[in-house]
Amino acid sequence: MLKLDGKDKETAEIGIFGGTGIYDSGLLKDPKEIEIDTPYGKPSDTITIGEFHGRKIAFLPRHGKKHTIPPHMINYRANIWAFKELGVKRIIAPSAVGSLKQEFAPRDFALPTQFLDFTKSREGSFSEDGRVIHISVADPFCPDLQKVILDVAEKQELKIHKEATYVCIEGPRFSTKAESRFYKSTGAEIIGMTLVPECQLAREAQICYASISTVTDYDVWAEKPVTAKEVIETLSKNVELTKKLLTELIDKIPKSMSCSCEKALEEAEF
Repeated sequence: MLKLDGKDKETAEIGIFGGTGIYDSGLLKDPKEIEIDTPYGKPSDTITIGEFHGRKIAFLPRHGKKHTIPPHMINYRANIWAFKELGVKRIIAPSAVGSLKQEFAPRDFALPTQFLDFTKSREGSFSEDGRVIHISVADPFCPDLQKVILDVAEKQELKIHKEATYVCIEGPRFSTKAESRFYKSTGAEIIGMTLVPECQLAREAQICYASISTVTDYDVWAEKPVTAKEVIETLSKNVELTKKLLTELIDKIPKSMSCSCEKALEEAEF
């Protein structure tokens, strides 16, 4: 394992956060395990860096390789900072979600385009004493990355919902029926536990970010209790589809983008 100390600098262009069910990319040539310390502590696990079709990729499972970190205890700031330290410019973030609408069926894919934040105790900014940052997240995700995801998904004939509002809850418990019915009443389509603050920290770090959500279940509004077993079983059926999507996606991500993600801080500070 290589520990970065500033002398032996590893770099990567594209970062992938592995979500529930995806703990290694299985894609990379000549992979190296990298350990990084950040001002915010350690990331979720070691970072795997390798090549895929000539592109340098960094892979980090957000829950750890053995899924030992619950969503409310993920060190989101360290994870994003570590990718930034490696020079990552684009982040693809697969995740598992529940459905708040009948038409968003288990095993469908969904593209989050907005979020509602119901988290409670997470560090959501790199702002510290003496520096106040007010980034815009009116559109929280990189439009260029989202377009590439949709193009590839449609080419592979995957069922993907093009627009979805993601309700992010604190976890690790699932919702009560009353909570689930309330979240459904907001008009949101999907619900999960990891998108926030991950996406807003990426914006603050001026990194392009997009998420790909796999629907694993109908949330408890549908009068059927959600279980971790059900989530894992559904994800296991979709893992190969997700990896196939990532494989082609890496090839299609342009090296130069027309988005404004890398300029997010220009008008964010007083």
